[in-house]
Amino acid sequence: MGGLASVLSAVGAGSLLTKNALARKTPAQDVQKLNRDGKPADGTQMITPLIIHNGLIYIAGQGANSNGPVGKDDIDSHTTKVMENVKELVEVGGGSMDSILQLTVFLAKIDDYDGMNKVFKTYFPHGGPARTTVAVAALPGNSLVEINCTAAVTRK
Repeated sequence: MGGLASVLSAVGAGSLLTKNALARKTPAQDVQKLNRDGKPADGTQMITPLIIHNGLIYIAGQGANSNGPVGKDDIDSHTTKVMENVKELVEVGGGSMDSILQLTVFLAKIDDYDGMNKVFKTYFPHGGPARTTVAVAALPGNSLVEINCTAAVTRK
């Protein structure tokens, strides 16, 4: 844009460019990296829990111990804790559970699939989002489940 402004200015047409055209944000400036409270992340975290860009909310993987310890060591408790973490972050980002577009669920044991689903479906009474579920060798913090997601911003 700077080159165009110089050329137009040189031929006496610089006033054709509006202030908005000259002050247009770059894509990197549109990325909002936020902490759990919805405040700008300070840049010291290795992983940013919440990023908003182009009307989408990206939630980093949430494990059962991501936001404090979980009470019991069973799939129901772990899934409830993870889903509450996801819900909180999506809402902080300006979305809702109904605006979640896609989730990826990582299970430490595929045998926990039915137990996870039992809790999972209670968070989506209007139908769930697109979802992928995979079993993995292990999860950080001894979590039985980890979930990341993408949601649409539905309010500012």
